[in-house]
Amino acid sequence: HEAAPYHRELVAGLEARAAELGFKVERFYVGPAGLPVPRLDTVLQSRGINAIVLLPTWDEPDLSALDWSRYAGIYTDYIIERPKLHTVCSDQYRSLLAALQRLAARGYLRPGLYLQKHQDERLQYRWSAAFRAFQESHPAIKALPPLVVERYERDEFLRWFRREKPDVVIGHNAVAVEWMEGAGARVPATHGFVCLNLHMKTRPCAGLD
Repeated sequence: HEAAPYHRELVAGLEARAAELGFKVERFYVGPAGLPVPRLDTVLQSRGINAIVLLPTWDEPDLSALDWSRYAGIYTDYIIERPKLHTVCSDQYRSLLAALQRLAARGYLRPGLYLQKHQDERLQYRWSAAFRAFQESHPAIKALPPLVVERYERDEFLRWFRREKPDVVIGHNAVAVEWMEGAGARVPATHGFVCLNLHMKTRPCAGLD
């Protein structure tokens, strides 16, 4: 949804680059709160629009009802099969490896990964794969099991945090900092927290941009 900060950043970049090339960006909302895909096809054709940039969606998008013989298209996230489009998107695997390397250089040897299951699944497990690969290739790093949850819940997080004792937590949900502090951690004095997408942070913290 474009109300999300990350989506707003993408739109701002699209509009700036389009203006440089002499094009204009027009926004359409598709789905239950917007246009049905067949109706969108009619609108695009009537306005002479022949290029589509699709913003990230929470579930795998389906725009197969558009007449793709008329359009060039690109998706700004992973995995689109209906239709198969080229994608331009963040490299989560490489980004997390870089973050873990920097954390290790700063002396964090017990990193813990805290993820919502669907956020990992929709990226073909790139977050958890990078985390496990880094652990396996760096003997000095304590291999803590990631906490992958269906939904964010304080009690489940605290059980994991107290059991595994990570010295830095990596995840999307910055409210975990409050839970860590409630358990006696002092962030950043004794423990660290790294947000996997700074556009999603709810408080000042380190993270990936």
